[in-house]
Amino acid sequence: MKPSIFSFAVVAGIALAAAPGIALAQHFPSKPIRVVVSTTVGSQPDMLARMIGQKMSESLGQPVVVDNRPGAQGVLAGTPVARAAPDGHTLLYALPNFAISAALQTGLPYDPIKDFAGISQIGFTTNALVVAPALGVKSLNDFIALAKGQPGKLIFGTSPTGSAAHLSGARFNVVAGIKTVHVAFKGGPEATIEVLAGRIHYHIGTLGVLLPFIKDGRLVALAVTSPQRTPALPDVPALGESLAEFKRPETSHGWLAPAGTPRAIVDRISKEIGRILDLPDVLERTQSIGYVVDASTPEEYDKILRAQIQTLTKLVQDAGLKPK
Repeated sequence: MKPSIFSFAVVAGIALAAAPGIALAQHFPSKPIRVVVSTTVGSQPDMLARMIGQKMSESLGQPVVVDNRPGAQGVLAGTPVARAAPDGHTLLYALPNFAISAALQTGLPYDPIKDFAGISQIGFTTNALVVAPALGVKSLNDFIALAKGQPGKLIFGTSPTGSAAHLSGARFNVVAGIKTVHVAFKGGPEATIEVLAGRIHYHIGTLGVLLPFIKDGRLVALAVTSPQRTPALPDVPALGESLAEFKRPETSHGWLAPAGTPRAIVDRISKEIGRILDLPDVLERTQSIGYVVDASTPEEYDKILRAQIQTLTKLVQDAGLKPK
């Protein structure tokens, strides 16, 4: 049976529709790649974006430029990427605030699911739950018992309300069944100063900030929020060892492209990120700052983001936080 003219027309139409994406992929990258990051220069995410970008530039043959746009819970960074041409030359380094803003804010200028295409998860920052030695507790169970015996008495300090550290602490309180008083500070370093001074009782913050004080005994680390113990503090248990709900962190870092970016381009960038994160010098650097590398495929990262937004939305409800 000979193919009909209609069959040829259908095949030709499909080929023409796919041609623009194929052409873009074949010539990618054709200009510098911009990676938008929602933090300031010198922050841990900025450092990671630049480290990955430099190695990506060496292999792809085009500069990878980091564009820092902090503010508005990551919305200032996400908006230009959502509106960018879907050609792989404008990407978003998605931080926890990407999923948090989806759970906490209404009327976002973009749809966090429909307007982006997942490229790869890259990993997550390890946080630590710390107390001052004067509190007199040495283990997580002792701390939970103390908090339950004094409901509403202990003071919990974090970086700003709605930050990843705040929500991680709120989740811990819900899961552990404790009630404490939350005080938000400008940032993690300010909260650390307060717990060092004994003006607040406990704090959950990034390991990079807290590690020097833990090492010199000025703070007691009761647990880390990573799924397993961190090499930086091998004797400190992971929260998941005592609380099964913490087997996986509620947020992570990853790379996103505008929706509609050709799949061949997304796959190429994803494979590059996976290759880079597996390099010995990159692994050494990330482990030294308590960062856990956990790369994924594009499909996996799309699922991870959806699950994180669902988890955080429920957490916001359970913790009594009001979406803005």
